Amino acid sequence: MPIEVSTNIYDYLSSLYGKDSADHYLKFISEEPTQYIRVNRLKTDKRTLGEILKEKYSIHTEEIQGFDTALKIIKDENELIGKTLEHLLGLYYVQGLSSMLPPIVLNPSSNDIVLDLCSAPGSKTTQMAEMMNNDGTLVVNEIEIDRIKSLVFNLDRMSIVNTGIIHSKGEILSKYYHNHFDKILVDAPCSGLGIIQKKEEVSNWWSINRVERLQELQMRLLISAIKMAKVGGEIAYSTCTLSVEENEIVIDKILSKYPVEIEEINLPVPTHIAFTSYNGTEFNESLSKAIRILPWEINSDGFFLVKLRKTGDTEPSEPGLIKEEHIKLLKPTHKEISPLLEYINDHFGIPKEVLYDYTYIEKGRDIFFITNNWNEYEMGLFHRVGIKFGTLDKKNRITFYTSAAQVLEKHITKFVYDIKDEDELKHYLTGWKIKNADIPTGQYVMRYKGRVLGTAIANEDGVKSRFPRTKRTQKFVIGAPSLSPPKGETYEL
Repeated sequence: MPIEVSTNIYDYLSSLYGKDSADHYLKFISEEPTQYIRVNRLKTDKRTLGEILKEKYSIHTEEIQGFDTALKIIKDENELIGKTLEHLLGLYYVQGLSSMLPPIVLNPSSNDIVLDLCSAPGSKTTQMAEMMNNDGTLVVNEIEIDRIKSLVFNLDRMSIVNTGIIHSKGEILSKYYHNHFDKILVDAPCSGLGIIQKKEEVSNWWSINRVERLQELQMRLLISAIKMAKVGGEIAYSTCTLSVEENEIVIDKILSKYPVEIEEINLPVPTHIAFTSYNGTEFNESLSKAIRILPWEINSDGFFLVKLRKTGDTEPSEPGLIKEEHIKLLKPTHKEISPLLEYINDHFGIPKEVLYDYTYIEKGRDIFFITNNWNEYEMGLFHRVGIKFGTLDKKNRITFYTSAAQVLEKHITKFVYDIKDEDELKHYLTGWKIKNADIPTGQYVMRYKGRVLGTAIANEDGVKSRFPRTKRTQKFVIGAPSLSPPKGETYEL
């Protein structure tokens, strides 16, 4: 069914862009959205993934000029792109092409201390982590606890190990950080006019009054980011909306009050110069360096993007109180960690020098691990740091965890069980036992066609899956005719 656009939206876009452009907008949103995926280069490459999707699922893709990790879906008759085993294992992320641009603009490296101020569900977070080669320090913030669940799921799925999660209002985070970050992404909450093709509900509530309330939040978030950035640091501000109130007016106000300047942006897509005047008001002329992306010209979401550089110091916010948190950052040689790593080295064959390339975190009975270059030490701020390594039992013996096995898969040489067929694969992924495995008891890493899936425990009754319950709730198809269900039906993990 065609999406109905309110008169409020159509009249607003007509006044801003002209009636022809407003009609282009209506035509664009009435069509089926084009899908894109971002290839997780920590695990695979575009060519290999494209061949897998074509051969296993009849999903046809094509590369996009100027994008190192993006593929366009040109054929997916059975609508499987979000249900493949490869998606579940984090080989790619379903993400709009426009959504990939803010991280490209910010261009973080492993040498940078980076903040994603409005992170969930994690498309841009995981993209930046991959750009940083899964190394260094990436701090991510999300205000809504339910959205943190989806963020954690995606960080684990994509095997991201350089990230710590804060659960806070982004506009008050400057109480804890001042002149601290090299690069900050502010992908601000907005009215969503650029993504109405995907979120039809926008048409029901959109109004100028709602936009102006959002503008106040966007201003507070951006001011907080400026205070947290180092002098010389960079801030990418983006929204997926088309209004001037949430974009140019926000940036114009910021330029008049804070020590930042706009930098040039060059992108591999059609762009427009941002508005430099509106309703008789002239904006700072440097807004001509900000860009707008019109959805019907890129065949993806509409976006606004600007890159700011902090040119001088800012007055710090009043310091906030950091709660005491019993989370310890431990070196691999620490007396509580070293015996655990000795076991993992001996049992799974992972070299000590690989295990020693991480810092470890105790949180209750759980052990997490993060890159050695992690640069944050105020653990009281964090909801979670790193990715789960294992869990201690009552005798302080460690049970190796699926996420760790996926991160370290290239180094695991012992106690590996190669799943024999698709029936065993289905049993493992759905949490059932694999019987008649005929292997010694103990912990195992489970592998299928060269790809580590996770961990398991073998005993006299068979191999018990330890594939995470959060992933078992997802729907999947394996791809082979013998197990691939007809269109519209999937296996429940």
